[in-house]
Amino acid sequence: MNRFVVISGCSGGGKSTLLAELRERGYSTVEEPGRRVVREELQNGGAALPWVDEAAFLRRAFELAMADHADACGLEGWVFFDRSLIDAAAGLERVAGEPVSTKLDQSHRYHRCVFLAPPWPEIHVIDDQRRHGFDAAVVEYHHLLEVYSNLGYQVAILPKLAVGERVEFILQALGRDC
Repeated sequence: MNRFVVISGCSGGGKSTLLAELRERGYSTVEEPGRRVVREELQNGGAALPWVDEAAFLRRAFELAMADHADACGLEGWVFFDRSLIDAAAGLERVAGEPVSTKLDQSHRYHRCVFLAPPWPEIHVIDDQRRHGFDAAVVEYHHLLEVYSNLGYQVAILPKLAVGERVEFILQALGRDC
């Protein structure tokens, strides 16, 4: 059983907050690659930003997600990922027409159950690192839902509950193997 668990879905759907709670409970977590790319590009005056050169941004996020996957092999127990290789590959498919299947292989699988944060307008926030609106986030969500399903993952939609209850939902689902 793969112990790498993806939390993906709608941008601004509470994923990072959820990962912070899992980290506080002692679980290993991996920060979203895209956020790290944006921070670095903004700091260095780079152009690999989703609102400047989305394809370059997604390629950088994919490379970082590959490194994250390799680095996580040294961690024990459940490892929770804020997005994954699949998210970056799905974005490249959508933006640059690069098929997801050509970017992934069986050595980079995650736990069969993937948790998706649904569109949640009440908590969606635009900030310096996330500049796209809610409508774009909803389009992204539906694309990810389709991609994960097509790749054979069992998708569990996170309920719109308080963060602690969302964590319990995930842990209970994993306890019964989804």
